Amino acid sequence: MKKVFSVLALLALVATVGFSQSDAVATPVAAEEAAEGPQMSFETETVDYGTIEQGSDPYRVFKFTNTGTEPLIITHAKGSCGCTVPTYPKEPIAPGETNEIKVRYDTNRLGKFTKRVTLTTNAGEEKQMLTIKGEVVKKPEEPAGLPANEGNMFNNQ
Repeated sequence: MKKVFSVLALLALVATVGFSQSDAVATPVAAEEAAEGPQMSFETETVDYGTIEQGSDPYRVFKFTNTGTEPLIITHAKGSCGCTVPTYPKEPIAPGETNEIKVRYDTNRLGKFTKRVTLTTNAGEEKQMLTIKGEVVKKPEEPAGLPANEGNMFNNQ
């Protein structure tokens, strides 16, 4: 009976020590590392143009905040093709400050599209990816003007 009781007490001790050390040590260190340096947090990383007419407003905006502890610097922004042109702030964004990246898509290209904007920043080695998508449909044709040389009140000859 003493042996069974001793084995159960030993198992309880090992389980308690094992569970308490694995979570307690890893969590604070990971949280501390994540908070250091600049951090870029977007309201959304995908903007859907929806279905728009040819020649519609080409601009959309991605709003972001530097949630880190150091100034955020965007060194480069590149669209996935020539039809997608990003504009980004050139000055450093202070911790807690909000700013935006403006993206222009060529809305004279008909059809569905999904394009990416790649950002290079000082917020880590991974590049940040933003996505725009939507569909451009042909603009309805304008009605023709008055028919020429047909007897109407504007063409009385």
